[in-house]
Amino acid sequence: MEEILLSLNPNYEERFMSIEPKSRAMTFPRVGKYIIIFFAAAFIIVGVRAYQLYQFVFQINVRSNYVMLISDTDTYKTLSNRFEKDSVLFRMKAFDWVSKKKNYRDNIKPGRYELKKGMTTNELLNMLRSGAQEPVDITFNNVRFKEELAGKVSKYIQADSLSILNLFSNEEQIKAWGFTTETFRTMFIPNTYEMYWTTSAQTFAERMYTEYNKFWNEERKTKAEALNISPAEVSILASIVQSETIKKEELPRVAGLYVNRLKRGILLQADPTVKYAVGDFSIKRVLNKHLEVESPYNTYKFVGLPPGPICFPDISSIEAVLNYENHKYLYMCAKEDFSGYHNFAKSLREHNKNAESYRKALNDRKIFK
Repeated sequence: MEEILLSLNPNYEERFMSIEPKSRAMTFPRVGKYIIIFFAAAFIIVGVRAYQLYQFVFQINVRSNYVMLISDTDTYKTLSNRFEKDSVLFRMKAFDWVSKKKNYRDNIKPGRYELKKGMTTNELLNMLRSGAQEPVDITFNNVRFKEELAGKVSKYIQADSLSILNLFSNEEQIKAWGFTTETFRTMFIPNTYEMYWTTSAQTFAERMYTEYNKFWNEERKTKAEALNISPAEVSILASIVQSETIKKEELPRVAGLYVNRLKRGILLQADPTVKYAVGDFSIKRVLNKHLEVESPYNTYKFVGLPPGPICFPDISSIEAVLNYENHKYLYMCAKEDFSGYHNFAKSLREHNKNAESYRKALNDRKIFK
């Protein structure tokens, strides 16, 4: 049949061959165009998504400096809620996505973290995941009672004031460290200490014990031995000296006075110990009724040092005792000008004269209690 057609139309083969390529050219370009469009669109979508994810990870996300406290009970949800409530981040969605990829949600580490303005999500998550918390400076001074110490320290660390206060009733631990329940307070030397916010009450006490042993080096121990008193007793005496004067330059002189009385076996007769025994440091004028209080802390009744410190003495007061001024004073009385300084005397007669001047000044100011 084909041969017949060819014979009838010699141009048939040429026409047939020319039509087939043309119809293919009309079909495939259209299919190719769609494929190109599809892949181009896919490439753009992938590129946009990749750029978005890149921004999630590496673009700045922390708005401003912020301190994040994470406790043992915090969950990812509580942290997210805090971030949103305080408007810490520019993009919470970025934090959610990166934290999921870095498996942070199940690996939350407690601590105190300092977020810096301009941190990326990646930097933030790396810090939180690694537990790279910033230490805090714990400072306590001008502390008289253990309750005050517990209150001040608990503001810096996770341990609450009650757990810190309970340290002072742990007799087994106190004894193991070589103290009594009365002298235990001397272990806590006021200063500034660097610790982590996650510090527990027990860890805090252990650190104080370490610092106590560092402070009482051989040189200081030798000076205490020369006074024939223990390091704890040095601190007890320092607490009295510190309570007697607000003038730093007077500390060694006051210390020398009490050292003289101790060596002679004379009652210390320190008014601050009476106020401590009474439990009232607002007393401006110590009266005879105060001197009669029955307490081992009343140095008008009992010879020698009280059983424990009447405050937490700072380093300058301890050093004043160890390096006391060598003199012959046995008495002291506040100056009548209320300057905070004292008149010192070697004899009772001279002291009585100073005391009378001070009493007159109190009466003139109508200070009777």
